[in-house]
Amino acid sequence: MSEIKVNKISPRTACGTTTLGDSGDTFTIPAGVSITNQGTASGFGSTGEVSWNTTVQTASTVTGVAGVGFFMNTSGNTITLNLPAGTAGSSIAVADYAGTFQNNALTLSPNGSQKIGGTSADVTLSTEGQAAYFVYVDDTQGWINVIDSTSNVRANNFVAATGGTETTSGDFKIHTFTGPGTFAVNSAGAPSGSTTVDYLVIAGGGNGGGDYGGGGGAGGYRFSNGTASGCYAAGPSPLGASALPVSAQNYPITVGAGGTGSGENTAGNPGSNSIFSSITSAGGGRGGTEATDNPAGDGGSGGGAMRSSTPTGNGNTPPVTPPQGNPGGAGASAPGYAAGGGGGAGAAGQAAPGNNDSGNGGAGLASSITGSPVTRAGGGGGAGGGDPQGQPYTAGTGGSGGGGAGVPSSCTSNPGTPGTVNTGSGGGGAALSGPSEGGNGGSGLVVIRYKFQ
Repeated sequence: MSEIKVNKISPRTACGTTTLGDSGDTFTIPAGVSITNQGTASGFGSTGEVSWNTTVQTASTVTGVAGVGFFMNTSGNTITLNLPAGTAGSSIAVADYAGTFQNNALTLSPNGSQKIGGTSADVTLSTEGQAAYFVYVDDTQGWINVIDSTSNVRANNFVAATGGTETTSGDFKIHTFTGPGTFAVNSAGAPSGSTTVDYLVIAGGGNGGGDYGGGGGAGGYRFSNGTASGCYAAGPSPLGASALPVSAQNYPITVGAGGTGSGENTAGNPGSNSIFSSITSAGGGRGGTEATDNPAGDGGSGGGAMRSSTPTGNGNTPPVTPPQGNPGGAGASAPGYAAGGGGGAGAAGQAAPGNNDSGNGGAGLASSITGSPVTRAGGGGGAGGGDPQGQPYTAGTGGSGGGGAGVPSSCTSNPGTPGTVNTGSGGGGAALSGPSEGGNGGSGLVVIRYKFQ
């Protein structure tokens, strides 16, 4: 055993070749030793290896270098990577730095007449979190991707949740609850993606009044439509409330039932509340009846009155901002005692236009939160007034969005038309005496929408 210590080993002749050892020999490089290659190496490692450039690329055009991997940040703009001239065994790699290839794609452009996957055309990478590894094989196929990863192994930048009936509209996810459930947030997102949700929370509509009864009021209608969901169309201006921040937790969903149960001179029931997180929409007020001790009820929207001497139901009760509903319409005086229509989300219930002709339910509001415009939460129409001969008179129509119509007076008992289910609309008033019940209010609805990609 011996040790040679020299500063340089050179071949005996100029530009000659120096051989270390013989076939089968082993040379051990101790730990801590560094070897720096300043020339051309062959036969070391695997063909196609790259060293990663950790300077994140944001320019719209980047010049590629063989043997180098690039992190591409397309959050602000698209990027074109001009590939280098390839030789057999050359390699290059790219990775989606910000998880934004799906919004701003990365374009790979071949060098001159060289090819990518057998074609001379540009190619694009447009999948979130995508990374691709290319090796130049030959002039026929050019650069071939030997590794293509679409796994986004990073924290989710967007709200992610489950619950209800799930649909999508472009980059937005929608959860619709027509009954009780749970909105389970798995990821609260990040400012670069989404952290808030928009909502539509409609309570159950009020029951229409029995025996010449007023129309039931629509359930409270509360909504937001901010930038969280792309400013979808909702109701008249101004916009609704601000979007609601969420955290990773379970949010119980309550969908209010419509009010039921009014008969002759019998007070019906208001609709029940709908609840999501800090948002509570109040049930619609009941329609008033002939009996003076059964006046119209307050609620999200108020019920219509029967008789001019009894009060109308107040809307936006309890008060919230923006308002969740409107008041019911007033009734008429003798001899007909026609009834007023229930308030709707978009307008107050109509007062009885005459002693025997009843008011229409207030109009509902339209929302495109589910991807297309739908009108909901109309007030119920008042029942037609009556006289001693039982001659029919005009009843009020239900408000747009599912309000139940009142029925004309007649010599037979006629129940009011119910409000449409899952619209929070009020029920129509019932006609004449006997066991004539006001129409049931329509059940409510909860819709949640957010940007998910």
